Amino acid sequence: MSSVSPIQIPGRLPLLLTNEGVLLPGSTMRTSVDSARNLQLVRSRLLKGTSLQSTILGVIPNTPDPASDAQDLPPLHRIGTAALAVQVVGSNWPKPHYTLLITGLCRFQIVQVLKEKPYPVAEVEQLDRLEEFPNTCKTREELGELSEQFYKYAVQLVEMLDMSVPAVAKLRRLLDSLPREALPDILTSIIRTSNKEKLQILDAVSLEERFKMTIPLLVRQIEGLKLLQKTRKHKQDDDKRVIAIRPIRRITHIPGALEDDDEDEDNDDIIMLERKIRTSSMPEQAHKVCVKEIKRRTYVGSMPGRIINGLKTVGVNNPVFLLDEVDKLGKSLQGDPAAALLEVLDPEQNHNFTDHYLNVAFDLSQVLFIATANTTATIPPALLDRMEIIQVPGYTQEEKIEIAHRHLIPKQLEQHGLTPQQIQIPQVTTLDIITRYTREAGVRSLDRKFGAICRAVAVKVAEGQHKEAKLDRSDVAEGEGCREQILEDAKPESISDTPDLALPPEMPILIDFHALKDILGPPMYEMEVSERLSQPGVAIGLAWTPLGGEIMFVEASRMDGEGQLTLTGQLGDVMKESAHLAISWLRSNAKKYHLTNASGSFDLLDNTDIHLHFPAGAVTKDGPSAGVTIVTCLASLFSGRLVRSDVAMTGEITLRGLVLPVGGIKDKVLAAHRAGLKRVIIPQRNEKDLEEIPGNVRQDLSFVTASSLDEVLNAAFDGGFTVNTRPGLLNSKL
Repeated sequence: MSSVSPIQIPGRLPLLLTNEGVLLPGSTMRTSVDSARNLQLVRSRLLKGTSLQSTILGVIPNTPDPASDAQDLPPLHRIGTAALAVQVVGSNWPKPHYTLLITGLCRFQIVQVLKEKPYPVAEVEQLDRLEEFPNTCKTREELGELSEQFYKYAVQLVEMLDMSVPAVAKLRRLLDSLPREALPDILTSIIRTSNKEKLQILDAVSLEERFKMTIPLLVRQIEGLKLLQKTRKHKQDDDKRVIAIRPIRRITHIPGALEDDDEDEDNDDIIMLERKIRTSSMPEQAHKVCVKEIKRRTYVGSMPGRIINGLKTVGVNNPVFLLDEVDKLGKSLQGDPAAALLEVLDPEQNHNFTDHYLNVAFDLSQVLFIATANTTATIPPALLDRMEIIQVPGYTQEEKIEIAHRHLIPKQLEQHGLTPQQIQIPQVTTLDIITRYTREAGVRSLDRKFGAICRAVAVKVAEGQHKEAKLDRSDVAEGEGCREQILEDAKPESISDTPDLALPPEMPILIDFHALKDILGPPMYEMEVSERLSQPGVAIGLAWTPLGGEIMFVEASRMDGEGQLTLTGQLGDVMKESAHLAISWLRSNAKKYHLTNASGSFDLLDNTDIHLHFPAGAVTKDGPSAGVTIVTCLASLFSGRLVRSDVAMTGEITLRGLVLPVGGIKDKVLAAHRAGLKRVIIPQRNEKDLEEIPGNVRQDLSFVTASSLDEVLNAAFDGGFTVNTRPGLLNSKL
């Protein structure tokens, strides 16, 4: 094949300045364009409407483009790469920029820069031959032994890779089809090399010098692969890493005979099985089943399950497994993990657990499984029955404060590059964040709030360092005068009140309530207990949620009607039943407590409708523990008396007026303490649960243990809720 005259690049090229990587001839690179001159180059020379123009660019490496076109060009690297842009992708976030996919053509040398604005253009001299049909035979003769040595190392390197990968197979073919003079640039861009090494290859104009510099890079890569293969060889007998690739390729050849299997394949279990199947005289149907089973093993059972793999990792048969968030288990077409866990967690079954990979029984009876969940409501009952449930209550405010100052704040300071000499968060500020910006049983949201504070302070510190640098360059006397004026006008209560031209804030920056409002915004939660209890028909209950305890308001109103009871607030069936129980008990005891409707009748539902509402209607509510709260709320409505604003209560009720025990007492009491309440009414049979309450919380609260609704009402109203008795009437002893 005869060669044609070399292809020449234009004598003047627009220059694209990049500092991200080094583009070599024959290779492809993505580069980001966001500076003024580079943006103008892309818009003017590459983009025309929505089409991409075939413009040859001069890519200059190791040269950052100034952010503004008002700045002078930096010294340009002497050697560049002529390139074509094959793809341009633009975006406006967070600022206008383009991402270019460019392909290198040949080297060039800058003769002189012709203009710098709106983008640089230079007169260039082409250094590489750019032939469309190079004469490879002539090239090999010119390069001699150096070319052959390079080719030998290149082939050795590529054949050490997995030839089943299409890209590797294509690279192997390119080694024979491409001209030898193009290979050093292409392989340097593929193997692991630094930008400095690529820059040295780019600067090597002489082809002989380029070969000499690239050969050590290939040798280094080959030695690295040999070391990697040596370390992996010890695991091959156990892992069988080739099983997932080779059996699939060879199964299609089972009907024929393969007599040239190498020695490695003889050690492969799957290959040996294939050979036995081929040489056996089994019936055709049995032959098909065996082939199908081998193929299944390469897919379904090609890896051990998570349990067996974990045992393999730790190397013992009695480890501790943590199953996180088992309440989030889902069911799909791939199977039901909850059903699989039944066999794992059941002590009567897990002594012969079967994994798809092993296909033999394995004893899991010595393994300790610990599962976590936010709620047991979504765990399948059969799976829950295999577990021993340990309730972990939420943290108290004091515990959260200690956790924050021992762990959370130091962690956030380290992550944001701050020191205690730059920021101080007093405990009173931490308490404000806990009570007014978070509402949770743990500290996850609290940690995020500290992160937001540290980011805001880090910005202030960075701005302060920038301003200090400016002041160092300004007149000293003028700076002193400005400082005096700023110190007079500064407001220490907020870190965001400092004007733009102010000096850096004095360290450490103190985070107080005003700073919290500036950074985190207005408080998300406000204590509104006294305002909500300013009229009859409102009482405070205590509820348990997966995030801890919460106070819960119950509101009631009455109106003329037909004796209907309306319930709102997204209530569950159990809570609705508690409301009906409460109104029935009050109707049966209306004369005893002198409770009347608007017309003065003891029949509370006579021509009267009652509406019970539980605020926060978007949250589902259920459970029997609101019974005593509903009774108190309705008693307040029909008596016209206010419930004490510092009282909260919880407990299940019966038609006889008994108060039954409920769960979650610790979390509920902590919620009442957070809300600033002073008295908590609980069932008498829950008195034993008070031992779990921290001592400082018990000191701040007074507890009333009630066994009947009479005791609940007496404790909920100032002066008690006395029984109405007529004078002169003796109780019958019959």
